[in-house]
Amino acid sequence: MLSNILLATDGSPHSHLAADKAIEIAALTKSVCVDILYVVDENKSKSDVLQHGDSKSTLEKRETMLGVFKEKFKKAGIFSKITILHGPPAETIIKYANNNNFDCLILGSRGRSRVQTMVLGSVSHKVMKYVKAPILLVK
Repeated sequence: MLSNILLATDGSPHSHLAADKAIEIAALTKSVCVDILYVVDENKSKSDVLQHGDSKSTLEKRETMLGVFKEKFKKAGIFSKITILHGPPAETIIKYANNNNFDCLILGSRGRSRVQTMVLGSVSHKVMKYVKAPILLVK
């Protein structure tokens, strides 16, 4: 039985599909916690500020996006929490997943990068190789 699920998200459409699948799975269990993990890629966040304006608006966009995920779980009656970490996405997800006692990791097969839309995302590929917990990759 799953009681501690990790959902890695970047706000992409595939992340929303992964969240929907996490809700579907979590609904089968009475007491479950879904940890919604968002990793701030320092390299990308610098370019976001340059492209979209100040860091305050970038932070507000991130909080709004994560609020949408949190609300999905709340509407489904599933307890969730948001964790924000900083670092390279794949390595940070791997370290967090392996250092905590998750029953399952759920993530989308592709992220926000245009290059990643052509093939299996490099983040999801690395995560699949190195995370010890069972993984559900959602397309």
